[in-house]
Amino acid sequence: MKKRISTTVALVAILGSLLLIAPGCSKKTVIPPETTSDASQMGGGRDINYPDGYSEDNLPKTGSLDEKAPGVGSEFAADSQSDEYKRLHGRCSPGLYPVYFDFDQSGIRSDMAQVLEQNAEYLKTIPGRIVMIEGNTDERGTNEYNLALGERRAITVQQHLASLGIDSRIMRTLSYGEEKPLFIGQDEETYSLNRRADFVVK
Repeated sequence: MKKRISTTVALVAILGSLLLIAPGCSKKTVIPPETTSDASQMGGGRDINYPDGYSEDNLPKTGSLDEKAPGVGSEFAADSQSDEYKRLHGRCSPGLYPVYFDFDQSGIRSDMAQVLEQNAEYLKTIPGRIVMIEGNTDERGTNEYNLALGERRAITVQQHLASLGIDSRIMRTLSYGEEKPLFIGQDEETYSLNRRADFVVK
């Protein structure tokens, strides 16, 4: 009888030890696979050139630009919601760049002609796709006037692209006027950023 009790005590002791050890065994350190940040995948601190037609002199500013903007077809390392990204890309589809306008004007500025040429070259690489040309204005003037001005800007851009060999049948125009400002403010810098035509591929 004593032998049976001691055997039972021994078994209980062994089981107790195993229960104490088991939780420690279940805890393990998981080392995640080595990852690289988006910035390092994008080339980190490399120098990126402005697209043709843009420079520090003719591109509106919203503050410091830490990284130069890329050329057509490459990605911008900054987040698409950052001011730096928005001032260079507006609301354009990847590979396309906005065209900026002078106050109350719908004519193509000489410094924006190269941007339109670059956009035309890109559009030729995606035949059959529809491109929506969206005209925008700053907030000055009445809503009706700005809708008309935005439409004139979009039509001027459409005609210029047609002269560069883009089929008019793949282009549509739309005016937002002052209704969809990309930047909020009442200063000349903000106004200049909102006087744009954007290019959205459908």
